[in-house]
Amino acid sequence: MYRTAIAIAALLAATPALGQTRTGQLPDPNDQSDTFSIGAGAGMIPDYEGSDDYEFIPVVGIRGRYNGFNFYSRGTFLYVDFIRRGDSPVEFDFGPIVGARLNRTGKVEDDRVDAMEERDTAFEVGGFAGVTYHGLTNPYDALSFHIDVTTDVSDAHGSTLITPTIDFGTPLSMTTYVGISASAEWAGDGYADYYYSIDASDSLASTLPQFDADGGFKHWRIGLFANQSISGDLTHGWSIFGTGLYTKLSGDFADSPIVDEAGSSSQWFGALGVAYTF
Repeated sequence: MYRTAIAIAALLAATPALGQTRTGQLPDPNDQSDTFSIGAGAGMIPDYEGSDDYEFIPVVGIRGRYNGFNFYSRGTFLYVDFIRRGDSPVEFDFGPIVGARLNRTGKVEDDRVDAMEERDTAFEVGGFAGVTYHGLTNPYDALSFHIDVTTDVSDAHGSTLITPTIDFGTPLSMTTYVGISASAEWAGDGYADYYYSIDASDSLASTLPQFDADGGFKHWRIGLFANQSISGDLTHGWSIFGTGLYTKLSGDFADSPIVDEAGSSSQWFGALGVAYTF
């Protein structure tokens, strides 16, 4: 199954800094006190990367700051920012990434793809770097440009992925926060071959034609996110969230028969849930 909950990251990837404090005052936009958020809900996700079948799965995400260092999850990957934020409106971001990729590691709904050899979990490590601008429309918004680079270290696909992303998030009020993101992804030959090529044995088992996939530009993606406080304070207490992503596969990733014949190059994800911040 393609269980990677890619969109739950929007729940916690941008901390909604604007909120009414317990004293009724607006918080300091440069406040770097410790905080922790956890969210959980249900998501609809493609059965595998390139599938046109969908399944409902539980989703969970975390985000926090400890001693000035930010950390957060994006799907099944954990990020830790090693650079503390100061009072400047320009913030640099840099740190490690670690996680697991679960694409096609279990049963899938399409019988042809399910008949092919099951893939192993890929454990990936890497890093990210970027810059964030604060205060473009108000003291609490954030416009971020960053690039992620991860490499499989488990001898699954044995390749590298490069993902540049632009995020913008801003509060609309003291109880409502919205965000939008756009990204692209490049994947190496090993990734393309492992997940999208079809060799003779898989072709015989699945009845899909043989295909030799090469790496390159893999997809582009846009996402939307909204967070609504229940307790009246986005920086503390309960909130509800909704998020959605649209991904368009490209190149050999879209042309592979597991996508072109058995699936779809258009991929959707949506999730609803609750979060608690303290």
